[in-house]
Amino acid sequence: MKGIMIAAPSSGSGKTTVTLGLMRALKRRGVSIAPGKAGPDYIDPAFHTAASGKPCLNYDPWAMRPRLLLANAAAATEDGSVLIMEAMMGLYDGAADGTGAPADLASALGLAVILVVDCARLSHSVAALVGGYARHRDTVHVAGVILNRVGSDRHEGMLRDALAAIAMPVFGVLRQDAALKLPERHLGLVQAGEHGSLEAFIDNAATSVASACDIDAMLGAATPLTRGEGVEAARPVGQRTAVARDVAFAFCYEHLLAGWRAQGCEITFFSPLADEAPHPDADAIYLPGGYPELHAERLASAAAFRIGMHKAASAGTRIFGECGGYMTLGEGLVAADGGKYEMLGLLPLVTSFAERKRHLGYRHVTPLDDAFFRGPMTAHEFHYATIVSEGTAEPLFAVRDAAGVDLGRAGLRRRNVAGSFMHLIDLSQ
Repeated sequence: MKGIMIAAPSSGSGKTTVTLGLMRALKRRGVSIAPGKAGPDYIDPAFHTAASGKPCLNYDPWAMRPRLLLANAAAATEDGSVLIMEAMMGLYDGAADGTGAPADLASALGLAVILVVDCARLSHSVAALVGGYARHRDTVHVAGVILNRVGSDRHEGMLRDALAAIAMPVFGVLRQDAALKLPERHLGLVQAGEHGSLEAFIDNAATSVASACDIDAMLGAATPLTRGEGVEAARPVGQRTAVARDVAFAFCYEHLLAGWRAQGCEITFFSPLADEAPHPDADAIYLPGGYPELHAERLASAAAFRIGMHKAASAGTRIFGECGGYMTLGEGLVAADGGKYEMLGLLPLVTSFAERKRHLGYRHVTPLDDAFFRGPMTAHEFHYATIVSEGTAEPLFAVRDAAGVDLGRAGLRRRNVAGSFMHLIDLSQ
Protein backbone atom coordinates (compact mmCIF):
# COMPACT_ATOMS: atom_id res chain seq x y z
CA MET A 1 0.00 0.00 0.00
CA LYS A 2 1.85 3.07 -1.29
CA GLY A 3 0.77 6.33 -2.84
CA ILE A 4 1.57 9.84 -4.00
CA MET A 5 -0.50 12.98 -4.39
CA ILE A 6 -0.16 15.25 -7.42
CA ALA A 7 -0.96 18.71 -6.05
CA ALA A 8 -0.36 22.36 -6.95
CA PRO A 9 -0.21 25.81 -5.37
CA SER A 10 -3.50 26.73 -7.12
CA SER A 11 -6.09 25.59 -9.64
CA GLY A 12 -5.07 25.87 -13.28
CA SER A 13 -1.47 24.80 -12.69
CA GLY A 14 -1.76 21.73 -14.91
CA LYS A 15 -2.02 18.98 -12.31
CA THR A 16 -4.85 17.15 -14.12
CA THR A 17 -2.83 16.85 -17.34
CA VAL A 18 0.24 15.71 -15.39
CA THR A 19 -1.85 13.18 -13.46
CA LEU A 20 -3.41 11.74 -16.62
CA GLY A 21 -0.04 11.55 -18.33
CA LEU A 22 1.55 9.84 -15.34
CA MET A 23 -1.29 7.31 -15.04
CA ARG A 24 -1.12 6.35 -18.71
CA ALA A 25 2.69 6.24 -18.66
CA LEU A 26 2.60 3.88 -15.67
CA LYS A 27 -0.03 1.74 -17.37
CA ARG A 28 2.24 1.44 -20.41
CA ARG A 29 4.98 0.16 -18.08
CA GLY A 30 2.64 -2.43 -16.62
CA VAL A 31 2.56 -0.75 -13.19
CA SER A 32 -0.73 -1.42 -11.39
CA ILE A 33 -2.22 1.85 -10.18
CA ALA A 34 -5.33 2.92 -8.27
CA PRO A 35 -6.61 6.33 -9.42
CA GLY A 36 -8.01 8.76 -6.85
CA LYS A 37 -9.40 12.29 -6.83
CA ALA A 38 -9.37 14.51 -3.77
CA GLY A 39 -12.53 16.44 -3.02
CA PRO A 40 -16.06 16.40 -4.44
CA ASP A 41 -15.15 16.69 -8.15
CA TYR A 42 -17.66 14.89 -10.39
CA ILE A 43 -15.76 15.24 -13.68
CA ASP A 44 -12.05 14.45 -13.26
CA PRO A 45 -12.61 10.84 -12.05
CA ALA A 46 -13.92 9.86 -15.50
CA PHE A 47 -10.65 11.13 -17.04
CA HIS A 48 -8.67 9.12 -14.48
CA THR A 49 -10.63 6.00 -15.35
CA ALA A 50 -9.95 6.55 -19.04
CA ALA A 51 -6.21 7.02 -18.40
CA SER A 52 -5.77 4.11 -15.99
CA GLY A 53 -8.44 1.62 -17.03
CA LYS A 54 -9.68 1.39 -13.43
CA PRO A 55 -12.61 3.01 -11.57
CA CYS A 56 -11.59 6.22 -9.79
CA LEU A 57 -12.78 6.88 -6.26
CA ASN A 58 -13.26 10.28 -4.65
CA TYR A 59 -11.46 10.95 -1.37
CA ASP A 60 -13.00 13.97 0.33
CA PRO A 61 -11.30 15.01 3.60
CA TRP A 62 -14.14 17.41 4.49
CA ALA A 63 -17.18 15.36 3.55
CA MET A 64 -15.99 11.81 4.26
CA ARG A 65 -15.42 10.21 7.62
CA PRO A 66 -11.73 9.44 8.18
CA ARG A 67 -12.55 5.73 8.42
CA LEU A 68 -14.10 5.82 4.95
CA LEU A 69 -11.03 7.51 3.48
CA LEU A 70 -8.79 4.80 4.93
CA ALA A 71 -11.16 1.99 3.92
CA ASN A 72 -11.38 3.24 0.34
CA ALA A 73 -7.60 3.50 0.07
CA ALA A 74 -7.17 0.01 1.50
CA ALA A 75 -9.70 -1.49 -0.91
CA ALA A 76 -8.18 0.30 -3.91
CA THR A 77 -4.64 -0.87 -3.16
CA GLU A 78 -5.22 -4.34 -1.73
CA ASP A 79 -3.90 -5.87 -4.98
CA GLY A 80 -0.61 -3.99 -4.63
CA SER A 81 -1.62 -1.03 -6.80
CA VAL A 82 0.03 2.33 -6.22
CA LEU A 83 -2.49 5.03 -5.29
CA ILE A 84 -2.12 8.05 -7.59
CA MET A 85 -4.16 10.85 -6.06
CA GLU A 86 -4.92 14.14 -7.81
CA ALA A 87 -5.55 17.03 -5.44
CA MET A 88 -8.16 19.74 -5.96
CA MET A 89 -7.57 23.52 -5.91
CA GLY A 90 -4.40 24.53 -4.05
CA LEU A 91 -2.65 22.16 -1.63
CA TYR A 92 -3.87 24.06 1.43
CA ASP A 93 -7.24 25.24 0.06
CA GLY A 94 -10.29 23.74 1.75
CA ALA A 95 -13.90 24.41 2.62
CA ALA A 96 -15.31 27.65 4.00
CA ASP A 97 -14.50 26.52 7.53
CA GLY A 98 -10.81 26.08 6.61
CA THR A 99 -10.81 22.29 6.76
CA GLY A 100 -10.81 19.62 4.07
CA ALA A 101 -7.75 20.72 2.07
CA PRO A 102 -5.73 18.24 -0.01
CA ALA A 103 -3.02 18.66 2.63
CA ASP A 104 -5.42 17.20 5.20
CA LEU A 105 -5.97 14.18 2.96
CA ALA A 106 -2.24 13.73 2.39
CA SER A 107 -1.73 13.75 6.16
CA ALA A 108 -4.59 11.34 6.82
CA LEU A 109 -3.47 8.77 4.25
CA GLY A 110 0.28 9.31 4.54
CA LEU A 111 0.70 10.43 0.93
CA ALA A 112 3.88 12.10 -0.29
CA VAL A 113 3.12 15.24 -2.31
CA ILE A 114 4.55 16.11 -5.72
CA LEU A 115 3.86 19.77 -6.46
CA VAL A 116 3.07 20.87 -10.03
CA VAL A 117 4.14 24.51 -10.35
CA ASP A 118 3.00 26.79 -13.18
CA CYS A 119 6.25 28.58 -13.99
CA ALA A 120 5.00 30.69 -16.90
CA ARG A 121 5.42 33.86 -14.81
CA LEU A 122 8.04 32.66 -12.32
CA SER A 123 11.80 32.39 -12.22
CA HIS A 124 13.87 32.58 -9.01
CA SER A 125 10.76 33.26 -6.90
CA VAL A 126 9.86 29.60 -7.37
CA ALA A 127 12.10 28.77 -4.39
CA ALA A 128 10.14 31.02 -2.04
CA LEU A 129 6.85 29.61 -3.30
CA VAL A 130 7.81 25.95 -3.11
CA GLY A 131 9.77 26.39 0.10
CA GLY A 132 6.76 27.97 1.75
CA TYR A 133 4.51 25.12 0.71
CA ALA A 134 7.03 22.55 1.90
CA ARG A 135 7.48 24.15 5.34
CA HIS A 136 3.90 25.25 5.96
CA ARG A 137 2.82 22.10 7.79
CA ASP A 138 5.01 19.50 9.47
CA THR A 139 2.63 16.64 8.67
CA VAL A 140 2.81 17.29 4.89
CA HIS A 141 5.83 15.95 2.99
CA VAL A 142 6.52 17.68 -0.33
CA ALA A 143 8.80 15.14 -1.99
CA GLY A 144 9.58 17.19 -5.08
CA VAL A 145 8.22 19.33 -7.88
CA ILE A 146 7.30 19.20 -11.55
CA LEU A 147 7.94 22.50 -13.29
CA ASN A 148 5.17 23.19 -15.81
CA ARG A 149 4.89 25.66 -18.70
CA VAL A 150 8.61 26.42 -18.76
CA GLY A 151 9.54 28.72 -21.62
CA SER A 152 13.16 27.92 -22.54
CA ASP A 153 16.40 26.23 -21.50
CA ARG A 154 17.52 29.47 -19.86
CA HIS A 155 14.25 29.68 -17.93
CA GLU A 156 14.65 26.07 -16.81
CA GLY A 157 18.19 26.77 -15.62
CA MET A 158 17.06 29.66 -13.41
CA LEU A 159 14.28 27.55 -11.90
CA ARG A 160 16.57 24.62 -11.21
CA ASP A 161 19.24 26.83 -9.64
CA ALA A 162 16.68 28.44 -7.33
CA LEU A 163 15.29 25.07 -6.19
CA ALA A 164 18.75 23.57 -5.73
CA ALA A 165 19.40 26.28 -3.14
CA ILE A 166 16.59 24.87 -0.98
CA ALA A 167 17.46 21.22 -1.81
CA MET A 168 14.09 20.59 -3.49
CA PRO A 169 14.16 17.70 -6.00
CA VAL A 170 12.89 18.45 -9.50
CA PHE A 171 11.12 15.39 -10.90
CA GLY A 172 10.41 16.87 -14.30
CA VAL A 173 10.15 19.90 -16.55
CA LEU A 174 7.29 20.39 -19.02
CA ARG A 175 7.45 23.11 -21.65
CA GLN A 176 4.64 25.38 -22.81
CA ASP A 177 2.37 23.26 -25.01
CA ALA A 178 -1.14 24.27 -26.09
CA ALA A 179 -1.86 20.61 -26.96
CA LEU A 180 -1.72 19.76 -23.24
CA LYS A 181 -4.72 21.91 -22.30
CA LEU A 182 -8.15 20.36 -21.82
CA PRO A 183 -11.34 22.21 -22.89
CA GLU A 184 -13.57 23.61 -20.13
CA ARG A 185 -17.17 24.71 -19.52
CA HIS A 186 -19.10 26.21 -16.60
CA LEU A 187 -18.75 23.28 -14.14
CA GLY A 188 -15.15 22.46 -15.03
CA LEU A 189 -13.62 20.33 -17.76
CA VAL A 190 -15.72 19.16 -20.69
CA GLN A 191 -16.66 15.61 -19.71
CA ALA A 192 -14.47 12.69 -20.70
CA GLY A 193 -17.37 11.12 -22.59
CA GLU A 194 -17.74 14.25 -24.73
CA HIS A 195 -14.05 14.65 -25.59
CA GLY A 196 -13.81 13.47 -29.20
CA SER A 197 -10.07 12.80 -29.10
CA LEU A 198 -9.56 11.87 -25.46
CA GLU A 199 -7.38 8.82 -26.10
CA ALA A 200 -5.07 10.83 -28.32
CA PHE A 201 -4.88 13.58 -25.70
CA ILE A 202 -4.03 11.15 -22.89
CA ASP A 203 -1.45 9.35 -25.03
CA ASN A 204 0.18 12.68 -25.88
CA ALA A 205 0.23 13.66 -22.20
CA ALA A 206 1.75 10.29 -21.30
CA THR A 207 4.49 10.68 -23.91
CA SER A 208 5.25 14.19 -22.64
CA VAL A 209 5.38 13.12 -18.98
CA ALA A 210 7.45 10.01 -19.74
CA SER A 211 10.03 12.01 -21.69
CA ALA A 212 10.17 15.04 -19.39
CA CYS A 213 9.87 13.46 -15.94
CA ASP A 214 11.82 10.95 -13.89
CA ILE A 215 9.00 8.46 -13.32
CA ASP A 216 11.22 6.07 -11.36
CA ALA A 217 12.05 8.86 -8.92
CA MET A 218 8.35 9.74 -8.61
CA LEU A 219 7.48 6.12 -7.83
CA GLY A 220 10.36 6.04 -5.39
CA ALA A 221 8.80 8.97 -3.56
CA ALA A 222 5.59 6.98 -2.92
CA THR A 223 5.08 6.45 0.80
CA PRO A 224 3.34 3.63 2.74
CA LEU A 225 -0.32 4.39 3.30
CA THR A 226 -2.10 4.47 6.63
CA ARG A 227 -4.10 1.25 6.87
CA GLY A 228 -7.87 1.12 7.30
CA GLU A 229 -10.75 -1.35 7.47
CA GLY A 230 -14.35 -1.53 6.29
CA VAL A 231 -16.87 1.05 7.41
CA GLU A 232 -20.64 1.43 7.44
CA ALA A 233 -21.88 3.05 4.23
CA ALA A 234 -24.94 5.15 3.46
CA ARG A 235 -27.90 2.90 2.82
CA PRO A 236 -28.97 2.34 -0.78
CA VAL A 237 -32.08 3.96 -2.21
CA GLY A 238 -33.36 0.42 -2.90
CA GLN A 239 -32.12 -3.14 -3.12
CA ARG A 240 -32.51 -3.26 -6.92
CA THR A 241 -31.53 0.19 -8.08
CA ALA A 242 -31.56 1.40 -11.69
CA VAL A 243 -29.01 4.20 -12.18
CA ALA A 244 -29.13 6.64 -15.11
CA ARG A 245 -25.73 6.80 -16.81
CA ASP A 246 -24.75 8.79 -19.91
CA VAL A 247 -23.24 12.21 -20.64
CA ALA A 248 -26.37 13.93 -19.27
CA PHE A 249 -26.23 11.99 -15.97
CA ALA A 250 -22.53 11.31 -15.33
CA PHE A 251 -21.97 12.91 -11.91
CA CYS A 252 -22.16 9.75 -9.81
CA TYR A 253 -19.79 8.97 -6.94
CA GLU A 254 -18.33 5.48 -7.34
CA HIS A 255 -17.81 5.09 -3.58
CA LEU A 256 -21.56 5.42 -3.03
CA LEU A 257 -22.31 2.68 -5.56
CA ALA A 258 -19.60 0.50 -3.99
CA GLY A 259 -21.17 1.05 -0.57
CA TRP A 260 -24.58 0.11 -1.91
CA ARG A 261 -23.22 -3.07 -3.52
CA ALA A 262 -21.54 -4.00 -0.24
CA GLN A 263 -25.01 -3.97 1.34
CA GLY A 264 -26.39 -6.35 -1.27
CA CYS A 265 -27.82 -3.75 -3.66
CA GLU A 266 -28.14 -4.93 -7.28
CA ILE A 267 -27.33 -2.03 -9.64
CA THR A 268 -28.35 -1.77 -13.28
CA PHE A 269 -27.70 1.14 -15.65
CA PHE A 270 -29.81 2.79 -18.31
CA SER A 271 -29.41 5.77 -20.64
CA PRO A 272 -32.18 8.38 -20.79
CA LEU A 273 -30.42 10.00 -23.78
CA ALA A 274 -30.66 6.69 -25.63
CA ASP A 275 -34.38 6.70 -24.73
CA GLU A 276 -34.00 3.71 -22.42
CA ALA A 277 -36.41 3.01 -19.57
CA PRO A 278 -35.15 1.85 -16.17
CA HIS A 279 -35.18 -1.88 -15.55
CA PRO A 280 -38.79 -2.92 -14.84
CA ASP A 281 -37.78 -5.01 -11.81
CA ALA A 282 -36.03 -2.09 -10.08
CA ASP A 283 -37.46 -1.07 -6.71
CA ALA A 284 -35.53 2.22 -6.86
CA ILE A 285 -34.29 4.63 -9.53
CA TYR A 286 -31.43 7.08 -9.14
CA LEU A 287 -30.90 10.00 -11.51
CA PRO A 288 -27.45 11.49 -10.75
CA GLY A 289 -26.35 14.98 -11.64
CA GLY A 290 -24.92 16.02 -14.97
CA TYR A 291 -25.82 18.32 -17.83
CA PRO A 292 -29.53 17.87 -18.67
CA GLU A 293 -29.59 21.52 -19.78
CA LEU A 294 -27.28 20.65 -22.68
CA HIS A 295 -29.53 17.79 -23.78
CA ALA A 296 -32.96 19.12 -22.80
CA GLU A 297 -34.51 18.68 -26.24
CA ARG A 298 -33.48 15.02 -26.45
CA LEU A 299 -34.69 14.33 -22.92
CA ALA A 300 -38.02 16.03 -23.63
CA SER A 301 -38.57 13.76 -26.64
CA ALA A 302 -37.39 10.51 -25.01
CA ALA A 303 -40.78 8.75 -24.95
CA ALA A 304 -39.68 5.34 -23.65
CA PHE A 305 -37.72 6.99 -20.82
CA ARG A 306 -40.72 9.13 -19.86
CA ILE A 307 -43.19 6.22 -19.97
CA GLY A 308 -40.88 3.98 -17.96
CA MET A 309 -40.34 6.62 -15.28
CA HIS A 310 -44.07 7.31 -14.94
CA LYS A 311 -44.88 3.59 -14.72
CA ALA A 312 -42.28 3.21 -12.00
CA ALA A 313 -43.61 6.21 -10.07
CA SER A 314 -47.17 4.90 -10.28
CA ALA A 315 -46.03 1.47 -9.05
CA GLY A 316 -44.49 3.01 -5.94
CA THR A 317 -40.86 2.66 -7.00
CA ARG A 318 -38.65 5.01 -5.02
CA ILE A 319 -37.17 7.64 -7.36
CA PHE A 320 -34.40 10.01 -6.32
CA GLY A 321 -32.71 12.73 -8.37
CA GLU A 322 -29.63 14.84 -7.60
CA CYS A 323 -29.01 18.24 -9.18
CA GLY A 324 -29.40 17.51 -12.92
CA GLY A 325 -31.50 14.49 -12.03
CA TYR A 326 -33.62 16.69 -9.77
CA MET A 327 -34.22 19.16 -12.59
CA THR A 328 -35.19 16.29 -14.89
CA LEU A 329 -37.79 15.11 -12.39
CA GLY A 330 -39.37 18.56 -12.53
CA GLU A 331 -42.05 19.89 -14.83
CA GLY A 332 -39.87 22.00 -17.07
CA LEU A 333 -36.38 23.30 -17.80
CA VAL A 334 -35.46 26.62 -19.42
CA ALA A 335 -32.19 26.36 -21.34
CA ALA A 336 -29.55 29.09 -21.53
CA ASP A 337 -30.93 30.29 -24.88
CA GLY A 338 -34.41 30.70 -23.38
CA GLY A 339 -35.86 27.55 -24.93
CA LYS A 340 -38.42 25.82 -22.72
CA TYR A 341 -38.53 22.03 -22.49
CA GLU A 342 -40.95 19.70 -20.77
CA MET A 343 -39.34 17.38 -18.24
CA LEU A 344 -40.82 14.35 -16.47
CA GLY A 345 -43.30 16.25 -14.30
CA LEU A 346 -42.86 13.96 -11.29
CA LEU A 347 -42.01 16.88 -9.01
CA PRO A 348 -43.60 20.38 -9.02
CA LEU A 349 -40.45 22.20 -10.09
CA VAL A 350 -39.37 24.44 -12.99
CA THR A 351 -35.69 25.41 -13.30
CA SER A 352 -33.83 27.78 -15.60
CA PHE A 353 -30.37 28.51 -16.99
CA ALA A 354 -31.51 31.67 -18.77
CA GLU A 355 -30.28 33.74 -15.81
CA ARG A 356 -27.37 31.82 -14.35
CA LYS A 357 -26.45 32.07 -10.68
CA ARG A 358 -23.62 30.05 -9.16
CA HIS A 359 -24.39 27.90 -6.12
CA LEU A 360 -21.23 26.30 -4.74
CA GLY A 361 -20.12 24.78 -1.48
CA TYR A 362 -20.13 21.91 0.96
CA ARG A 363 -23.37 21.22 2.80
CA HIS A 364 -24.58 19.51 5.97
CA VAL A 365 -27.97 17.98 5.16
CA THR A 366 -30.45 16.46 7.58
CA PRO A 367 -33.41 14.49 6.16
CA LEU A 368 -36.73 15.86 7.37
CA ASP A 369 -38.19 12.34 7.40
CA ASP A 370 -36.85 8.82 6.92
CA ALA A 371 -38.69 8.05 3.68
CA PHE A 372 -35.42 8.04 1.71
CA PHE A 373 -32.50 8.65 4.09
CA ARG A 374 -31.74 8.29 7.78
CA GLY A 375 -29.51 10.57 9.76
CA PRO A 376 -27.39 13.60 8.86
CA MET A 377 -25.21 13.45 5.77
CA THR A 378 -22.59 15.53 4.01
CA ALA A 379 -23.08 16.84 0.49
CA HIS A 380 -21.76 19.22 -2.14
CA GLU A 381 -23.72 21.76 -4.19
CA PHE A 382 -22.45 23.12 -7.50
CA HIS A 383 -24.78 24.39 -10.20
CA TYR A 384 -25.85 27.52 -12.09
CA ALA A 385 -29.58 26.83 -12.25
CA THR A 386 -32.26 29.02 -10.71
CA ILE A 387 -35.66 27.88 -9.49
CA VAL A 388 -38.48 29.48 -11.48
CA SER A 389 -41.31 27.89 -9.50
CA GLU A 390 -42.02 25.22 -6.91
CA GLY A 391 -45.40 23.66 -6.26
CA THR A 392 -46.81 21.85 -3.27
CA ALA A 393 -44.55 19.08 -1.97
CA GLU A 394 -42.71 18.17 1.20
CA PRO A 395 -39.22 19.66 1.67
CA LEU A 396 -36.50 17.00 1.74
CA PHE A 397 -33.56 18.37 3.74
CA ALA A 398 -32.63 20.96 6.34
CA VAL A 399 -29.35 22.44 5.09
CA ARG A 400 -26.34 24.22 6.62
CA ASP A 401 -23.17 25.31 4.86
CA ALA A 402 -19.64 24.25 5.82
CA ALA A 403 -19.40 27.03 8.40
CA GLY A 404 -22.68 25.94 10.00
CA VAL A 405 -24.83 28.79 8.62
CA ASP A 406 -28.48 27.77 8.30
CA LEU A 407 -29.50 27.74 4.62
CA GLY A 408 -33.07 26.69 5.29
CA ARG A 409 -34.79 23.79 3.60
CA ALA A 410 -33.99 22.30 0.22
CA GLY A 411 -35.31 19.69 -2.14
CA LEU A 412 -38.78 18.27 -2.63
CA ARG A 413 -40.55 14.99 -1.93
CA ARG A 414 -43.89 13.90 -3.31
CA ARG A 415 -44.72 10.45 -1.98
CA ASN A 416 -42.12 8.06 -3.49
CA VAL A 417 -40.33 10.67 -5.67
CA ALA A 418 -37.73 13.02 -4.23
CA GLY A 419 -34.74 15.12 -5.19
CA SER A 420 -32.55 18.12 -4.44
CA PHE A 421 -29.56 20.04 -5.78
CA MET A 422 -27.32 18.36 -3.18
CA HIS A 423 -24.82 15.70 -4.28
CA LEU A 424 -24.78 13.34 -1.29
CA ILE A 425 -21.32 12.14 -0.27
CA ASP A 426 -21.29 10.33 3.09
CA LEU A 427 -22.85 9.90 6.48
CA SER A 428 -21.89 12.72 8.84
CA GLN A 429 -18.83 12.37 11.03
